[in-house]
Amino acid sequence: MSDFPGTFRVDDLDIAVEISSRRRSVRLTVERDASVTATVPPRIGPDELARIVRSRRRWLYGKLAERAALGPARPPHAYLSGEGFLYLGRSYRLLLVHSAPMPVRLLRGRLELRRDCLDDPAGHIVRWYRRVGEPWLLKRVVPWAEALGVTVAGLRVLPLGYRWGSCSHTGHVNIHWAAMQLTPDLVDYVLVHELAHLKRPDHSAEFWRIVERALPNHRESRESLKHLGPDLWLP
Repeated sequence: MSDFPGTFRVDDLDIAVEISSRRRSVRLTVERDASVTATVPPRIGPDELARIVRSRRRWLYGKLAERAALGPARPPHAYLSGEGFLYLGRSYRLLLVHSAPMPVRLLRGRLELRRDCLDDPAGHIVRWYRRVGEPWLLKRVVPWAEALGVTVAGLRVLPLGYRWGSCSHTGHVNIHWAAMQLTPDLVDYVLVHELAHLKRPDHSAEFWRIVERALPNHRESRESLKHLGPDLWLP
């Protein structure tokens, strides 16, 4: 098993390393917060990873420049009535209420949050996104799976750090709860991207051909997704 510190430094780059027995090669990812993650198979050691990172230095710096150009993320919420929270691309105003059957619910165009939940408002709202997101996504993923000719063994809505989604070779798909803030067409792009990985685990030309056959406008969706990161709420 490869032995890496929590943060692996290559020249002026700090890289978070994740070991995955499912990986056959190193995957480098520039996250939405401009951090860099390397997902590596167990056989890869520090020297080999450093060589790979240096060979992709130009690509990494280009991605980091893109993230910097997006500017700072939105300031954190204060959880006061009137603040806006996105759900499927539409902003809903928060309304603090004294009583409700559940901590958070969407009712008559307002996102209600019970006042007795203000000890952990972010946690309750995230759990709401996960609770409403899972059944919505399960219905949404079925026709896309049929179109791509893949079988989805299960779908979960989870906190995934700065990844929109992930999947396993067993057909399990995970989607970040923050994706429920996107418009439905961009959620579709996230779903198709993960479903295409069930056929091709890499980002090869064949992978993008699979995505394009399902979503001919995937390039526009991909660009939109890049620029929306700072506008989404992540506590």
